[in-house]
Amino acid sequence: MEDGKRAHITIAGWACTTLCLVSYAAAFSHGASLSACTDMMPRHLRAQLHSPSNNYVTVHTNMSFYVPGDKVPVTVRSTRDFMGFLLQARKVSNDEIAGTFIFIPPGSKLLTCFEDGDTVTHSDKSLKRNLSFVWKAPDQPIGDIKFFISVVQSYFVYWAKIESAIVAQRGQN
Repeated sequence: MEDGKRAHITIAGWACTTLCLVSYAAAFSHGASLSACTDMMPRHLRAQLHSPSNNYVTVHTNMSFYVPGDKVPVTVRSTRDFMGFLLQARKVSNDEIAGTFIFIPPGSKLLTCFEDGDTVTHSDKSLKRNLSFVWKAPDQPIGDIKFFISVVQSYFVYWAKIESAIVAQRGQN
């Protein structure tokens, strides 16, 4: 009788743990949470951070300069599939999130970290590789910016804050 009770408790405990992990994983399958806005880190259980100097994901634009109000194309290229991402433009001067995304690809959605549409994340778990976006600079001067992306390859492996080259605001000193 004791062994039967112990087995039942063990199975119940395993079932609860499994359900908790599955529901936790499902919570992030539709995009990053707002808790990732500041540090761009996924909130997965046991996720392992890898060096941001990876050689397979790049984020870049074909513009070296912009003026306030410009629309800037941004591309993310990867030689390996990934599931999730979080993309932002940030001011070089103080690391604040800036501007808004006005075009995003399928499988992604806008987030509001500080202003409507200032961040983009995945909206499903489909495998992604090459993505195109359009970012709109604020109408007022904000200085030089960089684009940053955090990429989740799998539930356990991610890279945080991979950065683009600087896109300088034209007319800055």
